[in-house]
Amino acid sequence: MRVLGVDPGLTRCGFGVVEGRAGKPLVHLHHAVERTPADLEVARRLALISSAVLHQIEIYRPDCIAVERVFSQHNTRTVMGVAQAAGVALLHAAQAGIPVALYTPSEVKAAVTGSGRADKAQVQLMVTRVLRLPAPPKPADAADALAIATCHIWRGAAVGRYQAALAAAGAKAVRR
Repeated sequence: MRVLGVDPGLTRCGFGVVEGRAGKPLVHLHHAVERTPADLEVARRLALISSAVLHQIEIYRPDCIAVERVFSQHNTRTVMGVAQAAGVALLHAAQAGIPVALYTPSEVKAAVTGSGRADKAQVQLMVTRVLRLPAPPKPADAADALAIATCHIWRGAAVGRYQAALAAAGAKAVRR
């Protein structure tokens, strides 16, 4: 499975492409960060992010796109930018017919480090080790995107089996 992880942000949007499956070593394929100038109008910044998302999809042809779920913060301006950038990624995934998975930051941190309260340095360290990289991916947005993709590969199979079991149980209940 090839997963494009997206750490959405209006100022910096991280991308990470990881390939593999649960229980097997993962392969790092790519990471990048799209930066947009703060003095550019929001619509043009989103257009830059849109081009970057399309580029990642066209080049790496992911089986799934995993995006960090927007969570409540004290700074509503930051939340809006993150939500807008996430919306761009979700739109392009839907238009390309690629399944999408959303994960909260604590889910990603717990999957990669074992603690939902891990800091950015711990996430970078574990991403470096798990993907056998020679150095931590920088900036942190790229490491976060790789962590999101890794989280999906590790958790996605279990979530899929759980949803299949629920669907099967629901189908049995309907037949009775």
